[in-house]
Amino acid sequence: MGSVPDKLVVLDGSTFFVSDGAGDTDGSEATGFFFQDVRHLARWSLSVDGTPMRVLTSRVIDYYSARIFGTRPIPRVGANPSISIQRDRIVAGGVHEDLWLRNHSEVEQQITLELEFGCDFADIFELKDGDAASGATTTVEVAKRAVTMWHERGGSRRATRIEWTADGRADVDRLHFEITLAPRGEWHTCLDVSTIVGGERHGARSGHGGIGTLEPQLPRSLADWLEDAPEVETDSDLVAHTYRRSLVDLAALRFRPLPGLTWSLPAAGLPWFMALFGRDSLLTAYMALPFQPHLAATTLEALSELQATEHDDFRDAEPGKVVHEVRRGWQATLAESPHAAYYGTHDATPLFLVLLDEYERWTGDRELVRRLEAAARAALAWIEGPGDPDGDGYLEYETRSSKGLRNQGWKDSWNAILFADGRLAEPPIAMCEIQGYAYDARRRVARLARVCWGDDELADRLDRDAADLRERFDRDFWLEERGHYALALDGAKRPVDALTSNVGHLLWSGIVPEARAEGLRERLMAPDMFSGWGTRTMSSLNAGYNPIEYHDGTVWPHDTAIVAEGLRRYGFREDASGLAWALFEAAGAFEYRLPEVFAGFDRETTAVPVEYPTASRPQAWAAAAPMLAIRTLLGLDAEDGTITEAPFLGPHMRVLRRRPR
Repeated sequence: MGSVPDKLVVLDGSTFFVSDGAGDTDGSEATGFFFQDVRHLARWSLSVDGTPMRVLTSRVIDYYSARIFGTRPIPRVGANPSISIQRDRIVAGGVHEDLWLRNHSEVEQQITLELEFGCDFADIFELKDGDAASGATTTVEVAKRAVTMWHERGGSRRATRIEWTADGRADVDRLHFEITLAPRGEWHTCLDVSTIVGGERHGARSGHGGIGTLEPQLPRSLADWLEDAPEVETDSDLVAHTYRRSLVDLAALRFRPLPGLTWSLPAAGLPWFMALFGRDSLLTAYMALPFQPHLAATTLEALSELQATEHDDFRDAEPGKVVHEVRRGWQATLAESPHAAYYGTHDATPLFLVLLDEYERWTGDRELVRRLEAAARAALAWIEGPGDPDGDGYLEYETRSSKGLRNQGWKDSWNAILFADGRLAEPPIAMCEIQGYAYDARRRVARLARVCWGDDELADRLDRDAADLRERFDRDFWLEERGHYALALDGAKRPVDALTSNVGHLLWSGIVPEARAEGLRERLMAPDMFSGWGTRTMSSLNAGYNPIEYHDGTVWPHDTAIVAEGLRRYGFREDASGLAWALFEAAGAFEYRLPEVFAGFDRETTAVPVEYPTASRPQAWAAAAPMLAIRTLLGLDAEDGTITEAPFLGPHMRVLRRRPR
């Protein structure tokens, strides 16, 4: 790795700044400063004497701060620069940037420093879809030491305000400083970028003076967050480095989407998904439970607050349904899209119940389970009611929104549900793993009803219903001639016969009869499904397979981790360990930070895992996947706060221990 990265990413939860290694951005792609799903700085570019500085080194210090050192351009080899430039950036509510110029010579120096800036106030969805903003006006107010850029759309206003401390000249698109540096002298200015949304100003807290003076306002600082997490002792540097990187990335993604939350929860992933996603938060919290249980508690609290209470076709909402996505950009707030609170997910609701039970098992926190009883019962009512619109006993989806998602499982791209011959399945669609989640949810709620709510009648009924679902599912989804379960049933109740990683989630849920498990293990570990780095989302033998198609042949770390844990559940410890270790080896190739997704090429062909072109990094699922892999390797389980271990490390390490601090 060179000393100057291609991209410098500094973030505070859902607020983030993406620039090049020099700290500059021209607004290309998803670069700039973003707040509440809107880009508040598209251009931010520093020049020294009319040219960009020469960057010597550029580093993220903490996830919310970065430091850049540079000089004037060097005209030739041996011509040593006499001026150094230091640029410190902190994202903590807003952006705080410190600039220093230092004269290392005995001669007075004259320097012209210019900072160009510009705002396009683009919605994150507009950038993602390549659409230009429309129906907007921008005005610029220039004061002595402040510039404010206002933007209006549909009667709503936002602003970006830039303030600085040194004497200089301001225009509508740049700051200009003429600087005289005495021999061995220093010049410094502070720059603060804040946003104004709905009349409320959001900026970095006071604390000028550089890195170490500011940090995000969260219930736990980064140092506390790392100190709270269990220590992982291992003789594998690969596992140790990946575990720490995962902890830091989950800390970086933390934010508080609702007032009054006790803790914080992670945004889904940078740059496109820096918001609350129900399914993502639930699975991330599940995977991180043995290491950071606070994520689960806050996720459950937040999602219960946002649980749908009425029917709304535009938002795909039904009473009891858990939210899919919450956005605060232009399109969401002006109701141009349903994403102010969009409910187009069919798996988040059963996963809410799965996490609620798993959280109680690890923590023994029955008080939270009792507080969320009404939300849990509403989720169960949705599973037994609107979630099964034709009453056939299976959860099936079909969007009712003009701007809704065609597919509403974790593989939610438009072409994710394909037959083995490549044909697109038509909705309404009953995905296999969602039935597994519904089975698991019933079993888990039955337990909670007995131990927390004192409702044995409900518990007995749910156990009977779960057993009935397991039997019917095996009958209707099993493909005898192929030796695996169908990916889904389509709108005509035909089995969608592609082989995908979804069947591994069935093992994780426990819906698979013991007699079927060995056959599924063989198929999941065969070369067409196991790339050598992880589990492919689709078999390479299927017509729809593409190693760089988002959900039809790539490898997703969280998906592989769930498959590994499913194999462990059924006793296939050697295969589970092999999958978990493959994830760590992939992480090593990605500088210990697993991306959201990577290509599904054979390991023997490429020798290294191949990047997916638009993968999010950091991304919550991917950051939590190594934690679930550690759980799999250690054989960790919990009941009433008591943790048991049954390690199976495989041949790649001798020592792996989880030690609470």
